[in-house]
Amino acid sequence: MKVLVTGGAGYIGSTTATALEQAGHTPIILDSLLTGPRAFVQGRVFYEGDIADRPLLRQIFDQHPDIEASVHMAARIMVPESVQRPAAYYRDNVSKSVDFFDELARLGKNRVIFSSSASLYAAPEKGFEVDETAPLDPQSPYARTKLMMEMVLEDLARSSDLRAITLRYFNPIGAEPGLRSGVHVRDPSHVMGQLVLTAQGLRDAFVITGTQYPTRDGTGLRDYIHVWDLARAHVAAVEAFDTVLGDSAKPSVVINVGTGKGVTVRELVTTFERVYGHPVPTVEGAPRPGDAVGAFANVDRASRLLDWQTRLSLEEGIESALAWGRRRKDVLGYP
Repeated sequence: MKVLVTGGAGYIGSTTATALEQAGHTPIILDSLLTGPRAFVQGRVFYEGDIADRPLLRQIFDQHPDIEASVHMAARIMVPESVQRPAAYYRDNVSKSVDFFDELARLGKNRVIFSSSASLYAAPEKGFEVDETAPLDPQSPYARTKLMMEMVLEDLARSSDLRAITLRYFNPIGAEPGLRSGVHVRDPSHVMGQLVLTAQGLRDAFVITGTQYPTRDGTGLRDYIHVWDLARAHVAAVEAFDTVLGDSAKPSVVINVGTGKGVTVRELVTTFERVYGHPVPTVEGAPRPGDAVGAFANVDRASRLLDWQTRLSLEEGIESALAWGRRRKDVLGYP
């Protein structure tokens, strides 16, 4: 089937496009190229533009009336930047997404898979595992935009024929297995990107941001999922969409997408050094604005509804990230 992928020039979007292709589907990419590189859409059906451009959306569906689902990934995603520039995040992630979903409903294109975030969850009171019913307490403007859009989708689904599967991502790492795409921002703010830059000698040291959290070693805890497993989850959501929702009285559903395992930052550094084969210089620093203690996913719902489980290990994610770090300049023109 044909699948519209907004943000398909991005890290996760481009990897998902490859996974869709390998599963026999045709991704139709819509991306403004605000952050995603043009190199990631080469050889694909691509429209450069804004998700809130209604005439462009009508053009896309006029030219591809057989699009059967839309995967909405287009968003600003940098937590520290969202603290500094909240207006840009509320405009691009919320306001424009409302226009996008409204136009989909008007066009009768009612199957939506939405990219949300585990950063919505409150710090668990006991343990660090969270299922989809766990309390929410987003700590940054970025996370709050995701919560707002989940609420908007739920309301739209109740008032129209729109149906939505919301995937709450945990922490993607690694690259597309063929190294066609990977992390593309020049200065990634996430942990794995900073570790790779440090290993390449492009950073003096990796900064462990926060050492007083109530975890087993004082550092933040995350659920690190290989981006290829995350991409496969989108394919599963597309293919199982009608089975998951169908004529259900509940027109939308939220599904965690993670490994079901929690890893602290110190544990990640230790594993990274083992895979890399060399020590990585580290220093300790204060938590960044918007940072949270973290959690790991209960993935029972993903297994039950999507028949999906992760296949790739933390070590394979690290190997993939390092391989992409060596390959990146050839694809993008910068290290």
